[in-house]
Amino acid sequence: MSIDKKQLETNLIHTSSGLDVEQKTGAVNVPIYLSSTYHQESFDEFGPYDYSRSGNPTRQALEGKIAKLEDGSRGLAFASGMAAISSAFMLLSSGEHVLVSRDVYGGTFRFVTEVLSKLKIEHTFVDMTNLSEVAEAVKENTKVIYIETPSNPCMNITDVKGVVEIAKANNCLTFLDNTFMTPLYQKPIKLGVDVVLHSATKFLSGHSDIIAGLAVTKDRELGERLAFLQNSFGSILGAQDSYLLLQGIKTLGARLKQSSETALDIATYLNEHPLIKKVFYPGLSSHSGHTIHARQSKGSGAVLSFEISDAVEAKTFVEHIRIPIFAVSLGAVESILSYPANMSHAAMPKHERKTRGISDGLFRFSVGLEHVDDLIADLDQALHAAYVRSYEAVGVRNF
Repeated sequence: MSIDKKQLETNLIHTSSGLDVEQKTGAVNVPIYLSSTYHQESFDEFGPYDYSRSGNPTRQALEGKIAKLEDGSRGLAFASGMAAISSAFMLLSSGEHVLVSRDVYGGTFRFVTEVLSKLKIEHTFVDMTNLSEVAEAVKENTKVIYIETPSNPCMNITDVKGVVEIAKANNCLTFLDNTFMTPLYQKPIKLGVDVVLHSATKFLSGHSDIIAGLAVTKDRELGERLAFLQNSFGSILGAQDSYLLLQGIKTLGARLKQSSETALDIATYLNEHPLIKKVFYPGLSSHSGHTIHARQSKGSGAVLSFEISDAVEAKTFVEHIRIPIFAVSLGAVESILSYPANMSHAAMPKHERKTRGISDGLFRFSVGLEHVDDLIADLDQALHAAYVRSYEAVGVRNF
């Protein structure tokens, strides 16, 4: 069996790049090349590396790895997920227009509304679950359609092939944030997407120890353009963090599989809980995007969101949670409970959050590797404790 026929779980550990095993010694881990510059043997001809902003062997191994995993032509590693997203948007020029998923990550919302606008790049937020709305929003100067699926934090699902068809018909590029699914569960380039983006801080790393971003382009020419921006801005991932990310990727298959199985159990439990208004998770058959997601993805992922009942005070609920950490970020071995209204989407004005379904009762839950029974028991006790506190405060009984 050739390497190209192996399953992705195998390619997470072994790739055909020749960089998995260090050639001189046989070391099974890519060396960390802590050098800012490189001696040139010849006056007339430079070697493959000259300055580490432009290229570093450890970072190159990572970039080759993610390109292989995403079935792309060129991979690029950045200092953060937002650095990757921002650099990709810089492929646009003044006077052009971008369509963006309405319930996009707050940092992306901030960049689009406050930075691109200063560069005279127009934007329109659209409901990407509605292909008709997407098609109607395309203008003559639209050059990029930016997708999040599942979206953050409401887990809305976009028909990727449907949007790609609209983009191609209008000579637009498509960008897709694949952070939640990773290449293990979703292959956007195979669906026709031009640029795949990751906050590699999350599932690809998996250990809450680095900040990193990755981009993969479908074709070589687009990769060269993005590489020029990466070098020009200088927002590259350092050698040590590149090494740590390579190590994290090796265990992605086992981590995401277990976390996703637990996430489905938790989503099913919360979906039937009397103190929960709604659960947002594409693995539930009741989810509006369940069928589309199942068609374009191999798994439902380890992130879900839920909206608590009006009878439960959000602050009290958080104060009673014991196992998950209460923090920004997601995709780690430890479960992370987040409150989008003042964390991931704090940059979004309240009226904008409201139109996107990001209420003051909405929580995002990134499921880690703890035992499912312990996590469910913890959620249950925190919900009940918060309900009792609310009942004692206002004297209303509805449970």
